[in-house]
Amino acid sequence: MNTSPIDATLSPEDQAAVLAALATIEEKLPFLIDISIEQRISLPKMGDKSRAFVSKAVEVAAQNPDFLPRSFDVDEMRRHVALFEALQPIALRLTRLQELVDDTQLATGSEAYTDALTVYNYARNSGKGQALDTVVDEMGRRFARKARAATPRT
Repeated sequence: MNTSPIDATLSPEDQAAVLAALATIEEKLPFLIDISIEQRISLPKMGDKSRAFVSKAVEVAAQNPDFLPRSFDVDEMRRHVALFEALQPIALRLTRLQELVDDTQLATGSEAYTDALTVYNYARNSGKGQALDTVVDEMGRRFARKARAATPRT
């Protein structure tokens, strides 16, 4: 009786195709950057509430460019907003895909570990005298606890 929620395989060909598709995605987004944790923390974030603010600022800047410094590029601001908006559905889709991959990997890893525990327990309990002692001992090291250092009494 298989109670596993996942009964699937991923062929090497399908894995290669998925990796190629991901490479294509990266290829189509050559401008993606990697920022440090410190940068991530320090940067102002544009969330749902900020989107309306930014949109209004674009309108104000476009209609009233005289009060802005000459170095301020309204078209560049528009490009930033357009790229943010264009990336939004991609980010949502990738986040969902990442969650599905993470959940599937977690579940299958859990199932594999549970299966391994079953094998270990049966080998330990029923495999005596069947030349499994060395393997059972090796597997049992997974559960070995490190001895605690004795605390000096004062």
